[in-house]
Amino acid sequence: MKGKVIKVSGPLIVAKDMKDAKMFDVVKIGEFGLIGEIIELRDDEASIQVYEDTYGIGPGDYVYSTNEPLSVELAPGLLGNIYDGIQRPLDRIYDGYGDRISRGINVSNLDRTKKWDFKSTVKVGDKVCSGDEIGTVQENPTFTHKILIPYGVSGTVEKIYSGKFTIEETIAVIKTENGKMIDVQMLQKWPVRKGRPYKQKMICSEPMVTGQRVIDTLFPIAKGGVAAVPGPFGSGKTVVQHQLAKWSDVDVIVYIGCGERGNEMTDVLNEFPKLIDPSTNEPLMQRTLLIANTSDMPVAAREASIYTGITIAEYFRDMGYNVALMADSTSRWAEALREMSGRLEEMPGEEGYPAYLSSRLAEFYERAGVVEILGSKTGKTGSVTAIGAVSPPGGDLSEPVSQATMRIVKVFLGLSYSLAYKRHFPAIDWLMSYSLYIEKLENWYKRNISKDFNIKRQFISKILQEENRLLEIIRLVGADSISATDQITMQTAKIIREDFLHQNAFNEIDTYTSMKKQDKILSLIYTFDTSSRNALSQGFSINEILSNPVKEQISKAKLISEDSLQEFDSIENAITNSLKR
Repeated sequence: MKGKVIKVSGPLIVAKDMKDAKMFDVVKIGEFGLIGEIIELRDDEASIQVYEDTYGIGPGDYVYSTNEPLSVELAPGLLGNIYDGIQRPLDRIYDGYGDRISRGINVSNLDRTKKWDFKSTVKVGDKVCSGDEIGTVQENPTFTHKILIPYGVSGTVEKIYSGKFTIEETIAVIKTENGKMIDVQMLQKWPVRKGRPYKQKMICSEPMVTGQRVIDTLFPIAKGGVAAVPGPFGSGKTVVQHQLAKWSDVDVIVYIGCGERGNEMTDVLNEFPKLIDPSTNEPLMQRTLLIANTSDMPVAAREASIYTGITIAEYFRDMGYNVALMADSTSRWAEALREMSGRLEEMPGEEGYPAYLSSRLAEFYERAGVVEILGSKTGKTGSVTAIGAVSPPGGDLSEPVSQATMRIVKVFLGLSYSLAYKRHFPAIDWLMSYSLYIEKLENWYKRNISKDFNIKRQFISKILQEENRLLEIIRLVGADSISATDQITMQTAKIIREDFLHQNAFNEIDTYTSMKKQDKILSLIYTFDTSSRNALSQGFSINEILSNPVKEQISKAKLISEDSLQEFDSIENAITNSLKR
């Protein structure tokens, strides 16, 4: 089908003679073959958002429809790569075209020539259905890529091969119930705007351990959960996203740089290859995939990059893996929606954003979750955890993107500029943030960490809230006017803030803290507070308690290595003995 351009408005092109076109079909425009996607149809006119610079395109240029939706290619070779918003590999573009992405370039998303060592896990005559594993490819030393029966295919294995194959070569032949023979390759394609199917969605019951104490203890994120990291410019959103990507206990990381500055993605590219995965002692990039759609790239591609990332995440989820998706940031994605909506002359909503902003955000976050995956084996699960950064102008959380996000997510990690200004990182405001997964995860903490972990977590949360109340009194009457027990509360709160919540991302030991070690540090703080209050009743003066040198041991405890956790017992004994007659 061939249409003609009748209007060009930045990244939006309107073409006529498109009556046979369908919504979200991919088209190619003009002599350069620019890639675009149909986002509106009116009679025989189609509005197309173009993922490349439209400079030089004018009325009369031809538009060719591919009659296919925007899709991603799914096969071995995904991990360790960096793509743009529509899954074009930036390394191969650089090798073939230089520093800049030329218009209309045609590069295959995945390497068609590389041969992968495929090992079958089924035999001729086996019954298989959609989602069943038929073999594996060792994609790198740490990651096993499972090859699955494509959606909509089921039957009997007629042929199965093992050996070295490209992603387009046939590795199996399936005979359906009606006798049709279907060739299966390692390569699959999936439209990005359609969620991949599963049997059923499960309740989140296990935390995604991040090694960041303020998150794991106070505001835990469940595996398969949804979280937002909002904050003003300079408050450390990207640092938090990087830390979560580096240390989360998941199998695959999909990091989407959506509309952020190019130097931030450069930092990711420079840092990640040097990072060692603590669970495998291999480079972290072996389980990471990056999608870079920086602020100088075409605005329309920002909208596609979010869907590209979540579709790839679902693909790994369907293998039974736990995946964490980082989107930095959904505000830039929403700005792309606003620009395209304005060019389409749609009725604007609040602050110019389209009226469907909330539903689009909900559609994205809804694709996260713990699911029972397809396949004949029942009970196998996989998960996608979605964490989106939000960049409200001026840190105003009442703006539409922040408000719409808060109605959807269950973990809100609100960043504070004042904490960041004081060099307190992560700058997560413990009075503003919340997690709705705490009750669901309590049993996991009891079984896997300690029986009293939840008690200690509630204790420090209460102390921090009490500190905030006492600060109002201190501002009015001074610190010396509050009672001795309140002074102990203020001292405990100071220890919690400075020695537990504050964490140095550049310190080799402090950058990551296991749940066991977090529990040990909490025990020290809980023991100090309890012993201090007992000492007060035994006749200790408040000055003796507040000047106790054992506080220095507590502050250094976070720098104890994971291999030496037994040292915490001696520190706890020292606290108890120093505050006892």
